Amino acid sequence: MATKAPRTDIDESKLTAGDPKKVAVGVPAVAHALLIAEQQAGVVRSARALLRVNQKDGFDCPGCAWPETDHRHIAEFCENGAKAVAEETTLRTVGPEFFAAHSIDELEKHDDYWLGQQGRLTHPMILDEGASHYRPIGWDDALQTIADEIRGLDDPDQAIFYTSGRTSNEAAFLYQLFARGIGTNNLPDCSNMCHESSGSALGETIGIGKGTVTIDDIHDAELLIVAGQNPGTNHPRMLSALEKAKQRGATIIAVNPLPEAGLMRFENPQTVRGVLLGGTKLADQFVQIRLGGDQALFQAIGKHLLESEERDGGVLDHDFIAAHTAGFEAYRAGLAETPWSELEIATGIPEVKLRHVAETVRRSGATIVCWAMGLTQHKHSVPTLREVVNVLLLQGNIGRPGAGVCPVRGHSNVQGDRTVGIYEKPSEAFLAALDQEFSFAAPRAHGHDTVHAIRAMRDGRARVFIGMGGNFVSATPDTEVTERGLRNTGLTVQISTKLNRSHVVTGRRAIILPVLGRTDRDRRGGGEQRVTVEDSMGAVHTSRGRLAPPADDLLSEVAIVARLSALVFAGRDNAPQADWSGLEGDYARIRTHIEHVVPGFDDFERRVDKGRTLFLPNGPRDARTFDTPDGRAQFTVNPLEYPRIPEGRLLLQTLRSHDQYNTTIYGKDDRYRGIHGGRRVVLINAEDITALGFAPDEVVDLVSEWRAPDGRVEERRAERFRLIPYSTPRRNAAAYYPETNVLVPLDSVADVSGTPTSKSVIVRLERR
Repeated sequence: MATKAPRTDIDESKLTAGDPKKVAVGVPAVAHALLIAEQQAGVVRSARALLRVNQKDGFDCPGCAWPETDHRHIAEFCENGAKAVAEETTLRTVGPEFFAAHSIDELEKHDDYWLGQQGRLTHPMILDEGASHYRPIGWDDALQTIADEIRGLDDPDQAIFYTSGRTSNEAAFLYQLFARGIGTNNLPDCSNMCHESSGSALGETIGIGKGTVTIDDIHDAELLIVAGQNPGTNHPRMLSALEKAKQRGATIIAVNPLPEAGLMRFENPQTVRGVLLGGTKLADQFVQIRLGGDQALFQAIGKHLLESEERDGGVLDHDFIAAHTAGFEAYRAGLAETPWSELEIATGIPEVKLRHVAETVRRSGATIVCWAMGLTQHKHSVPTLREVVNVLLLQGNIGRPGAGVCPVRGHSNVQGDRTVGIYEKPSEAFLAALDQEFSFAAPRAHGHDTVHAIRAMRDGRARVFIGMGGNFVSATPDTEVTERGLRNTGLTVQISTKLNRSHVVTGRRAIILPVLGRTDRDRRGGGEQRVTVEDSMGAVHTSRGRLAPPADDLLSEVAIVARLSALVFAGRDNAPQADWSGLEGDYARIRTHIEHVVPGFDDFERRVDKGRTLFLPNGPRDARTFDTPDGRAQFTVNPLEYPRIPEGRLLLQTLRSHDQYNTTIYGKDDRYRGIHGGRRVVLINAEDITALGFAPDEVVDLVSEWRAPDGRVEERRAERFRLIPYSTPRRNAAAYYPETNVLVPLDSVADVSGTPTSKSVIVRLERR
């Protein structure tokens, strides 16, 4: 039987810290996941759901985007995937009676954990201007209210349309068509906070903003470098792939400021070795790099490879370089001028160890570099990722088996949303195809990404905010500015499965539209509908929910967007021409439109039928072709950058706990790091605690310091964090988001990509 939702927020006074774990998953992980599932949904409902996760006739996990192999286990899910399913299949519900009992002021005082634990939303709700409580509203009235607000805008760019990565391809395609039909490209999404730097760097250098490997390549690699990533918490199913690669003889190098259990040893709960024989050691080398030193690391690897080639020969793939790349000579000259002493300072790693890592790369015949937000959320993230590409190009490690770039995406369809048009800077080819398919003229001016959207709301240039999934307030930087921006709008709309902080930080009016989740059965148009998603490696497959929804009249995201489109575009000139009712009733018709507009989806319906997978075209991977201006992969010259930390200050990175997925807080613990019962901690080198005049377990305030372009030093404060001694490089520290997002300045973003610099926040500690 499912338990009731907690009545209190996390009590930080009960926080305890012990020794970090040195092994990930195993039987304790299974037990913990099943306990949470039983508490949320009960034994029977949980079992029905979990046996359908990531199965060909089931639903795609609402957690991460790690791909499945063609052969599926009966239990094709991880601990955090089970938690994500439990959150969605919960028997707890939030209906009109809940909002009648809780005012908006009261709800705002609760933390993200308490809000998320209350249950599934079941009824459309509206917060009238000046009201203290949300009240129920019918579907027709709610949608008409939104349509009237949009039709009354003075300028289409006064509307902002945000999406999270859980949105299906079908819903995302209609959503971007809706926004462009209104006349704006304001389509910020969660990619802007996560992997935008990856897309920017890869698009420039290899002509596609995606990875170039498949799951089979991971298994077949000779060397895997896992940098700025914690798969044990963030993508646990990746551990099985790494284990398989190890069993085939691969070497794994882990690059991270923190030692993470998931890259030390993996106890696979589906094997005898994992349960009884101690599991598998994963990382052969652990490179404990300073925050922001990854560009220097890959420059060091490239420099060693070039020096080895000059000395011994036989290191570089000269045929590949000559036939498929440009810029090699400039790259070589640039690295020759970079001294080893500077690379040592930037990384915090002695030259002898840097060369040892690079020598491992030299000996590998097939290398893959995997990364996540540890590399993408710095000011110099795009140059860092260009250097990753440089290293791989030197040995021809793109476009052959077991080799390539592997940006590991977060949410399960964040890559698919971008593929089908969720992008503020769409290509002319995409817009032209959209125009032809729907007989209208889409806007060409670039729209707002997430940071620009917050600025627009803050400055009064945006009147309507619509969020389809996600938790915008808790996902974004500079929390106080973000909240002020949302409150400055006339209407905020949240299309959501669960309650979160974005429902209690509102415009002058606010509407909540409850929506079907991945696990819910979607009966529409006389039959059960299915949707599609794209995984982190460019593979598209179907997803079909099987469980009874928490309310009979819940709409899907597709249905909400289709009905809004019909209302907004009625009688309007230059609107997309589509059968909105027909699209709502048969999602296959949406897939036909996708097939006509987006390259690579030819014969879409047949190719994904019966659980088959459609692999989207990938020029670098498939044929060593590069969609760059000269048709070649680009070596680039990137002046060395790394953070300079002022005396008496620390460089802070924000990160997730193990009981967390992005902004969703599943529980109070970070089991692998030894943190239990709370979240407001700072993981810090013990010597730094002493040097700064503090004591272990002391509670302090964190104050971030950022120098604006005009020279002003801006400060932001996060209160009451406990100092926990931890293995991290000197003057580097870590703390959980969203609690520390308040410290990340809105205007501190990565060059080129605009991604917030959440892994390079200068802070000082202040005694309370």
